[in-house]
Amino acid sequence: MRANYGFGDSRAVLRIPDYRYFLLGRFAATLATQMQALIVSWQVYQLTKDPLALGLIGLVEAVVFFSFALWAGHFADRHEKKRIIVTAQVAVLVCTGALLAISQAPRVHVGWIYGVIACTGLARSFLWPASFAYSELTVPRLIYSRAAAWLSTTWEVGSVAGPAIGGILYAWKGPVAGYGVVALLLLAAIVSTIRISPKPPVLKASLPDRHDFWLGVRFVFSNPIILGALTLDMFAVLFGGPYAILPIFADQILHVAARGLGLLRAAPSVGAVLMAVYQSYRPPLERVGRTLITAVTLFGLAMIGFALSKNFWLSMALLAFSGMVDNISVVVRHSVLQAFTPDHLRGRVSAVNGIFIGSSNEIGAFESGLAAKLLGTVPSVIFGGVMTLVAVGVVAWKDPALRKLKALHKPA
Repeated sequence: MRANYGFGDSRAVLRIPDYRYFLLGRFAATLATQMQALIVSWQVYQLTKDPLALGLIGLVEAVVFFSFALWAGHFADRHEKKRIIVTAQVAVLVCTGALLAISQAPRVHVGWIYGVIACTGLARSFLWPASFAYSELTVPRLIYSRAAAWLSTTWEVGSVAGPAIGGILYAWKGPVAGYGVVALLLLAAIVSTIRISPKPPVLKASLPDRHDFWLGVRFVFSNPIILGALTLDMFAVLFGGPYAILPIFADQILHVAARGLGLLRAAPSVGAVLMAVYQSYRPPLERVGRTLITAVTLFGLAMIGFALSKNFWLSMALLAFSGMVDNISVVVRHSVLQAFTPDHLRGRVSAVNGIFIGSSNEIGAFESGLAAKLLGTVPSVIFGGVMTLVAVGVVAWKDPALRKLKALHKPA
């Protein structure tokens, strides 16, 4: 008997056993990685007091990720997805163990931390395309937007709890205890992932370029809707996200130390969770392109407001609002990728998506640290917000296909 995947059923994706276990494992891994990101950033800040050192955390991971991403996406298309995901998660767990060992050394060298982060970037370059390809191959087209909303919800809930717990653990017991909890969560993610079914490659033997790992790049750049959605999201977070330099805001501007930093890091995800829950119950979007453009515009304005705020609670509110509108763009981007990507290219296209997102997150972290070093903390975030608005204007003007895009749920 066929399952009911109607638009009104927000929990349809949870009736798919593989997707349930996949979401559970992703939640545990997200909680762990968000905790670790907070612990690493505060540890490096305490060791250096240098905004550029904070930006280098993202740059180191991004360089390694970019170096392997396209090949890893091709590998995901050609091999079984579950095995790749489990292997990559084990590698991330080993990296966490290394950070724990480094933190117990009599003298902690920042270079050692950067080295482990580079290894994490290598593991993540394989984990990203395999995970997204698995997710997209598991869910029927009819409920793509529901799956994207639930995937976003698990990510955002983990992003709320992770930084808050990481900040509290760091303030209470230091980095060693924090990394220990991260390791336990990663182990839980591995156990959950082991429960999912294998997902063999979807091969198109008739295609002469089936071994070409640049095929995903060419596909993305030939599709104006996908390219526009990825570009908008990339430039928004590349310039607009102040998250890498939040330790400076917590320490020097808002004076709330490590515990307050955890709350600041969690605030965007609080707003995103609220929006993700709303989106999982509302009807599918009918004006997808216009909604995406509006959401990124509001994100840029929220970042400018955050930069100017001197009040902790106002800053929290603006970050929460930025998370709400950012969640809209995340769900739209993921839904667009699901709807327009052929099955045999999902790994390679997911890798290209990972490069765009990596640009906006890790390279954006470096940009934030460098801009803060050159311009000052507050002016750098104002500059980023303004550049986000400029990017929105350019994409809206140059990409009418995205601007006019409507519903995604209708079959192609």
